[in-house]
Amino acid sequence: MPSPLDFDPIDRAGDLWSEHWPNEEPGVYASMRAVTSIMRAQQILLAGLDAALRPFNLTFSRYEALVLLTFSSTGALPLSKIGERLQVHATSVTNVVDRLEAAGLAQREPNPRDGRGTLAVITEQGRRVVDAATRELHRTDFGLQALDRDELQRLFTILRRLRVDAGDFED
Repeated sequence: MPSPLDFDPIDRAGDLWSEHWPNEEPGVYASMRAVTSIMRAQQILLAGLDAALRPFNLTFSRYEALVLLTFSSTGALPLSKIGERLQVHATSVTNVVDRLEAAGLAQREPNPRDGRGTLAVITEQGRRVVDAATRELHRTDFGLQALDRDELQRLFTILRRLRVDAGDFED
């Protein structure tokens, strides 16, 4: 891991942004700093989550799918429902379920309610793995140990407004 910089590169980029485009509304500089910070935070969080999940042969996207199956009353969900809940394309769901199936953590079964559909079903091994992986993520506070509970709630509330505005769900 490289040594930390002695300056905030995103803040510096914001200053340079305002020098190069001085006629913009001041809010645009705050927007640039915020979006760049969010994107960097996503990189940091995904790297940390994937590292924590690596011993379980999981990525965060595979973990999310296993959690969904765990939360399901039957341990099974149609692939389309997984995509809808995770808000990802059907191709991504297929890839995730392929990987889970290859690892013995889930299996595909015909959907008895839809002759053309397929269910992803969590296996007993999948239940054991998701429980152990969840304990590890709890131990690491999902990579958000730098924030206190009030900050986490404020962050959730702020980002929720973005998700509502994007049409993810109705508020």
